[in-house]
Amino acid sequence: MRKDKISVAMATYNGEKYIYEQVKTILNNLNENDEIIISDDGSTDKTLDIIRKFNDNRIKVIQGHRKGIKQNFANAIEHTNRRLYIFSRSR
Repeated sequence: MRKDKISVAMATYNGEKYIYEQVKTILNNLNENDEIIISDDGSTDKTLDIIRKFNDNRIKVIQGHRKGIKQNFANAIEHTNRRLYIFSRSR
């Protein structure tokens, strides 16, 4: 078992087409103390509805600043609580 805890910083924007499989795959590869921080940049599709259906306490959704992909990732990173980071984007 790995000692370091992982934060996955995810930036989303209208990613409903792939978000379910993406989040499912990430969750299947995380330990119970890891986390996914999802910064959503104002999706107008069903991206957030799909994410919320997971009902997993390792997922934390925050609102992006609607300033594009770089700021959306920066927003996710600011909210991480772990030493190791993995980046993921859904669009």
